[in-house]
Amino acid sequence: MLEPSPAPALPAAGPSDAISEVLERAVKIIEVRADLERELRSGRKLRIKLGIDPTGPRIHIGRAVTLRKMRQFQRLGHQAVLIVGDMTAQIGDASDKNEERPILSAEQVQANMANYVQQIGQIVDIEQAEVVYNSHWLDALTLKDVVRLSAGFTAAEMLTRENFRQRWDAGERIGLQELLYPLMQGYDSLAIRADVELGGTDQLFNVMAGRKVQAMHEQKPQNILLTGMVLGLDGRKMSTSWGNTIFINDGPVDQYGKIMSAGDDTIVPYLEACTDVPLAEVRSLEADLAAGRVHPKEAKKFLARQIVELYHGADAANFAQAEFEQVFEQRGAPSAMPTVTVAAAEIRVVDLLLATGQAPSKAQARRVIEQGGVEIADQRVDDANATVLPRDGMLVKFGRRSFVRLLVS
Repeated sequence: MLEPSPAPALPAAGPSDAISEVLERAVKIIEVRADLERELRSGRKLRIKLGIDPTGPRIHIGRAVTLRKMRQFQRLGHQAVLIVGDMTAQIGDASDKNEERPILSAEQVQANMANYVQQIGQIVDIEQAEVVYNSHWLDALTLKDVVRLSAGFTAAEMLTRENFRQRWDAGERIGLQELLYPLMQGYDSLAIRADVELGGTDQLFNVMAGRKVQAMHEQKPQNILLTGMVLGLDGRKMSTSWGNTIFINDGPVDQYGKIMSAGDDTIVPYLEACTDVPLAEVRSLEADLAAGRVHPKEAKKFLARQIVELYHGADAANFAQAEFEQVFEQRGAPSAMPTVTVAAAEIRVVDLLLATGQAPSKAQARRVIEQGGVEIADQRVDDANATVLPRDGMLVKFGRRSFVRLLVS
């Protein structure tokens, strides 16, 4: 049985104020801090808004940060209001984009929504949350309503957004529907009478629009709490459209491996934003890393275990770590891998990699061979023109993480 190596020991955390934890953990911006803290300590039940546009079918750990913050508010007894942006997803939020987003069809949005609420329910207590769809009120707006709403904003305000300003200066297209998006998100706050809106720092313009829309309609402006952006596997903001994501429903082994492949600079931010490790322990580990008392690889193993355990349980985390260590530290084969049937005839290694589906093209196969990333029957292949005679059970390794066993027909 595979056994993982022990995780680095961390000191126990001291007692903390739950409200301070909500206001501080992974938080970058609060508007208005004094008012929000006063309301949280008043004992009044607040309506906490979080909108999620289903622009893709899966939720990644970066998007999960605000969901985890919502769960913290729920534990304090506040009302979670989750807005599934089935209407706004069709427009597309330009907050983190340097080019115009394609307009999604209603059918695409519906397909993306198929498992959305189930995924959200892995983090938020769905039974105690209000789950609403913003098409319910946005579809009912008339042109007159939209014109009146637009009158509260100016084109100059919209162009103060950094990405819009850059596109404007570069002479690139800015669709009018993009300018309407903040108004629609702001109207969501009015429709559900939000006391607090959650989001990432890229949402600052949109959530401030919510405060403005509420004030225009004589509703108390919501306070806002924005979390920091989580970097993806390539160092950019984690984004489904960029493919640099760790999804909450990735398999345990895949999830663990992705985390281990992330840069060392993600360890502390991921621990703070994406796990339940007490902040005191996170700060202690941060100090140990800076002083060289803990190796980044061991700290990253601790991080990977925490995230896998959150979404898959302790047994899955143990297995994922043991599997990682067997493959990448002991240079063994994974305990389970796909089997591919090939003909019992001599074949060039490049063609074998295509036949097994491990390489998308001959050029990619040659590149990985030349980089020393291909092994067949535990022997490295360094000649792109080499041939091999397949046999049953032969192990083919492509790159760091792709393994198949051959079955000869």
